[in-house]
Amino acid sequence: MCGAVPALHTLCQGSPAVATDPSKFKSQLAGLALLPTASVSLRDGEVVVFRNRHSPIWQCRYKLRDGSWIRASTRHATLECAIPAACELYDEARFRQRLGLANKGATFAQIAQETLRHLRTELDAGRGKVVYRTYITCIERYFMPYFGDQLLEQLTHRDIAQFEAWRNRQMQKIPRASTLNNFAAAWSKLTDVAIDRGWVSARAQIPKLSTRGIKSTPRPAFSKEEVEQLLAFMPAWCERGVKAVEKEIRPLLRDYVEILLLTGIRHGTEAMGLCWHHLEWHEHERKKYLRLWVSGKTGGRWLIAKHRAVEVFERLAARQRDLGGMRFDDLLNSRQKQRVFRFSNGYQPHSFIGTFRKLMRDSGLAKSPEGQDRTLYSLRHTYATMELLAGVDIHTLAKQLGNSAQMIEQYYSKLTATLAAERLA
Repeated sequence: MCGAVPALHTLCQGSPAVATDPSKFKSQLAGLALLPTASVSLRDGEVVVFRNRHSPIWQCRYKLRDGSWIRASTRHATLECAIPAACELYDEARFRQRLGLANKGATFAQIAQETLRHLRTELDAGRGKVVYRTYITCIERYFMPYFGDQLLEQLTHRDIAQFEAWRNRQMQKIPRASTLNNFAAAWSKLTDVAIDRGWVSARAQIPKLSTRGIKSTPRPAFSKEEVEQLLAFMPAWCERGVKAVEKEIRPLLRDYVEILLLTGIRHGTEAMGLCWHHLEWHEHERKKYLRLWVSGKTGGRWLIAKHRAVEVFERLAARQRDLGGMRFDDLLNSRQKQRVFRFSNGYQPHSFIGTFRKLMRDSGLAKSPEGQDRTLYSLRHTYATMELLAGVDIHTLAKQLGNSAQMIEQYYSKLTATLAAERLA
């Protein structure tokens, strides 16, 4: 029911365009509804209901406290229903202003879709960080299915606690602190978009997600002796590949492993995104160094490769047929845009994780002495450990790895304490 005539009379009282006699009110509305264009002024002129010539739906405009006007559809084709709908929109807008909320609301799902569009646009334009892909996963897989059409500004701390319990059940584990930081960052991106679009007021008290999780522990590194064992084992292991794909991926993995050990580059996005034009010679005090431009979750940076990495890159280039056996210096000067880690025919495998597990199993290095599983990330951890043992200072190492000095100290606190003791003793 849209409301009886006496109720409409109350809503419109004080409007010069509508009769104040209830007996005449309904007939007057019927007469207005027959006109091709018509309008009704309400609330001392602060609400106007009108209909355009070419639309059966009544529209409205209402005045906010700051003097601005908002236009909206009443979504009704009868004036008797349109009037209370317009007044309700007006009352809600005034109420939201008193609470310091934005006038234009949107559901959580609408905000999430706009946030996803924004993140993908940034990634496509090359401005977004790689970690945006993780934010997209958080929004699509967890935020949207749970919050749906709820209103962001109406969520409470209890709602967030219930979501986090549901998310942990979905993940079937207690997330680590690093994972929770990604969830919290994705949530902040979503609320920022809502504020920027005017869907939520900057004064609204939106609860935040918790970042207190299981403390992350460093992946198990390889000792110096284990690195030597691995490097000695890989050439013969590559030759034992039987299938065509094994003959391609095993030598490629060998090069991949060695470059990770010689640069500290992150496996995955940073390493797999490396192209030949990202490599160049860098001269300092009449010495040449090979440097690489990499782009990862912390943005782009230059890093310096160990001298022995040149031999590995030359080996990689020699197998890629489209490079035509170019000399290494000519290859760098030509600024080739092909990916570095790919098969001889140009195909780049999606991941090395499965093949690396086989390498670890076959080499007997799958687990650390403490029983922890070795992963590709262990190679980066090994690089950091070796550099600290060699005397590289934390700030230089942090710049090379694309981490903060604080994070290096946090993860390698025991090692840095031992080194400090050795220097002081």
